[in-house]
Amino acid sequence: QVQLVESGGGLVQAGGSLRLSCAASGRSSSSIAMGWFRQPPGKEREFVAAISGSSGRTYYTDSVKGRFTISRENAKNTVYLQMNSLKPEDTAVYYCAGVQTLGVVVRRSEYSYWGQGTQVTVSS
Repeated sequence: QVQLVESGGGLVQAGGSLRLSCAASGRSSSSIAMGWFRQPPGKEREFVAAISGSSGRTYYTDSVKGRFTISRENAKNTVYLQMNSLKPEDTAVYYCAGVQTLGVVVRRSEYSYWGQGTQVTVSS
């Protein structure tokens, strides 16, 4: 079993930056593919970014390409989401997720483990 805990959310003005962290415990994170999802108010949870376990290959949804960067530090069992040039439409609860596999995973249904979420609010 893997436990995931997100942190780093908050309130920021449009154009600002935040860095989310997701700390994993219970199993070595190098064998776990990780992803970030978000759920805007009144909408379904959507994919944001993903990173593979060992190779560090990444994938992003189009709306965040060039603004967000997913990375991982396996020695600390932590995955990050650096968010720059934030927009009001980025406002959502952000969740990290994990699944024990080698590749990059983008489908929500394929993830086994989920964090509790952290709120990101971008004011205009």
